[in-house]
Amino acid sequence: MARRLASAGALTVWNRSAARAQALAAEHPTVRVAASPALAASDVTITVLPDLDEVRAVLEGPDGLLAGWRDARRTPMLVVCGTVSPVALRRLAAELEGRVEVVDAPLSGGVVGAAEGRLSIMVGGTAAQAATLAEVLAPCASRVTRMGPTGAGATAKLCNQLVVAETVAALSEAFALARAAGLDADALADALGAGLASSEVLRQKRHHWVDETFEPGGTIDYQVKDLRYARDAAADAGLRLPLGERALALFEEAVDAGDGALDHTGVYRTIAG
Repeated sequence: MARRLASAGALTVWNRSAARAQALAAEHPTVRVAASPALAASDVTITVLPDLDEVRAVLEGPDGLLAGWRDARRTPMLVVCGTVSPVALRRLAAELEGRVEVVDAPLSGGVVGAAEGRLSIMVGGTAAQAATLAEVLAPCASRVTRMGPTGAGATAKLCNQLVVAETVAALSEAFALARAAGLDADALADALGAGLASSEVLRQKRHHWVDETFEPGGTIDYQVKDLRYARDAAADAGLRLPLGERALALFEEAVDAGDGALDHTGVYRTIAG
């Protein structure tokens, strides 16, 4: 995302891994590397972090974003692009009300979608905030959709994660069955991709099942986090998610087996034994 934004104009960046920010600056003369989150604080500041604990860590303290915004001339916008709890996101927005506009804008499309500028971005905020984000994130997105008020984007992302997790689990079962029956996994991927079973998950992730290598994009640990948030959001709405609960149990089993740091397609190892 940062590469695509930098190609479109000036960009200030800060990264917990400083070498990554420096490498980006070496590629793009439009990039300025900030020494701290406070020095990266802008009118619109985008965070792409695993959860709200990490967001709070870059907000607080003498070098945090809040310190950087102390003398802001207008109310800054904090954009939360990670997959987080809608309830906790609304709580953060309430805490910062009057000082910072908190907008949830989680992403779908994976590493490939980010690199190709094809992300789907789901926004929780006002129509004006969504319009601002559509303009700012245009280099990264094929679609920016306002889902509703604060927290609605986070809820939409959990819906997305249910589909992704259940699709990953279904494809893992399919490839496990194919191998057990002596079928060629590459040929199966071609056949599935040409029919009704085709999906973006299969397009981006097929090499994991074909090669049985599971270097991480999104990890099993993160998938478990997301499925737990989806379960909690459903319970808050008085709803059960039978398939989501089964998928969560399967991914939790993979974590218990020591595979939590693998790509989420690594749940195949749990199914295949």
